[in-house]
Amino acid sequence: MSSAAPRTTGQDHLWSVDEHLEDILATVRPLEPIELQLLDAQGCVLVDDVTVPVSMPPFDNSSMDGYAVRVADVAGASEEFPAVLDVVGDVAAGQAELLHVGPGQAARIMTGAPLPPGAEAVVPVEWTDGGLGEGPVSGMNARSLAPEGASGHVHVFRPAEARAHVRAKGSDVKAGDRALEAGTVLGPPQIALLATIGRGTVRVRPRPRVVVMSTGSELVQPGEELAGGQIYDSNSFALTAAARDAGAIAYRVGAVADDAETLRSTIEDQLVRADLMVTTGGVSVGAYDVVKEALSYVGDEDEAGSGIDFRKLAMQPGKPQGFGSIGPDHTPLLALPGNPVSSYVSFELFARPAIRTLMGLEDVHRPRTTATLTADKALTSPKGRRQFLRGTYADGAVSPVGGAGSHLVAALAHADALIVVPEDVESVEPGTEVEVVLLG
Repeated sequence: MSSAAPRTTGQDHLWSVDEHLEDILATVRPLEPIELQLLDAQGCVLVDDVTVPVSMPPFDNSSMDGYAVRVADVAGASEEFPAVLDVVGDVAAGQAELLHVGPGQAARIMTGAPLPPGAEAVVPVEWTDGGLGEGPVSGMNARSLAPEGASGHVHVFRPAEARAHVRAKGSDVKAGDRALEAGTVLGPPQIALLATIGRGTVRVRPRPRVVVMSTGSELVQPGEELAGGQIYDSNSFALTAAARDAGAIAYRVGAVADDAETLRSTIEDQLVRADLMVTTGGVSVGAYDVVKEALSYVGDEDEAGSGIDFRKLAMQPGKPQGFGSIGPDHTPLLALPGNPVSSYVSFELFARPAIRTLMGLEDVHRPRTTATLTADKALTSPKGRRQFLRGTYADGAVSPVGGAGSHLVAALAHADALIVVPEDVESVEPGTEVEVVLLG
């Protein structure tokens, strides 16, 4: 195992939020494209434009169950004076050989079936007697139960205009059209379109694999009994969920005790399945903050650029941060603080954009807007720090939720926005316009 030291350029410099983020995004690169089956490509980002090879639908077809007719034959039809047509047979979806509809004739047709030659419109079965010689019917009998329905006569009680209830060839997409643009995230509707135009595979950037690891001997897994001095591990669950929400395939590693050798070994074991690693806890200045100690020896001193830089940021919460790359593949690693709110806010500001960059997206940030501050009193903020306060946003107004403490998880659970207080602002009065980061 090598003994490459961590980068220390950040130790004497108070980084701004923007500087830290720029350093991350300048280092992280989109993953290499791969060809995937459609369902495996869900959530991935399309690499190339997709062009429609064949118009869809590829033929005129019926949008209703009913009868394919000629317009002149049903002109003026009514319940008192119905048009009586000879039924020449059935046209079912998927049928290749088509009947010809001549003057005074009709073909019973199913939804999605090709419009037969000679026919100009479709009358819904509800406009007819269904061939039963009585009044209007509500549907067709199954062919297997009443095959005679495909012959005989049908009474039509309403006229139809040309092309009524006919889906035209190419009315969905036409050959040569651009179906999807490069950069599109493939969700269910996009996968449906790809299948519709006959694409079985598609070239995408894969969803990043993100390993989330929390540290601390005091952490206990939810569901277990707490002993004295212990708390439940919430960070690894929160950040794994956040990574999945960002579009990643996320793996949660149970809390690792405050032992540098154990942590180092666990990190090295996890590198094989990580495009990005996120740790939480152990990056401050305490005697038991072992992440810095452990990461001092992960990596290869012969690999230029390896190593983690631990820094202090001009922000609250989330002052202690670490970033760099480890291992032979220079896997990016973000070391986030351990306080729950600090950890989550840091993830939203830094890890989420990194994940979205790995995916190949152009817009990697949460949406931002301005809102009017609604509060009982002025908000205070430490001088020289960019503060991110939890809030709820609605109709152009934002209200703070809970206090500024970095351990207040309950308040975080009720927040859907972050209120941004700039570094040069120490007090924000109610009614002031503030910048807001929308979380969901």
